[in-house]
Amino acid sequence: MLRAITDKIVSTKYCIMRKKESTDYANEQSLFQLCERNSAISMISGRWKGQIVYYIYQGSNRFHLLKKKLPDISETVLARQLKELENHAILVKREVPDSIPVGIMYILTNKGHDLVPILESLCNWGKLYAEGKEIVLV
Repeated sequence: MLRAITDKIVSTKYCIMRKKESTDYANEQSLFQLCERNSAISMISGRWKGQIVYYIYQGSNRFHLLKKKLPDISETVLARQLKELENHAILVKREVPDSIPVGIMYILTNKGHDLVPILESLCNWGKLYAEGKEIVLV
């Protein structure tokens, strides 16, 4: 029984969990085959993921520090977003040595570090148009 249930859920190379039979799964596979950009966007999609990665990069690498930097995020959503980033190998969590109770810190992988300049570029692009850059046809 358990095997039948686990066989229905597949983890793609992008670490997204979907039922093989679902339309979402088929659509994702089709998009990912067209362009890796789609898998990259899927990995970082989520309202808070960009800020979470950036704050970990800046040194706020503990759950309570991230919660302090992002006061409007619920603890449940923060935990879920961290888990998704971990599943995509953008970050890893490690126990803080010699802490009681055992503390957890988040560390960016090379994949996470490579993402930071991309997030900064997206931020600059967003600021440019938020500040009123004229939009024209090219």
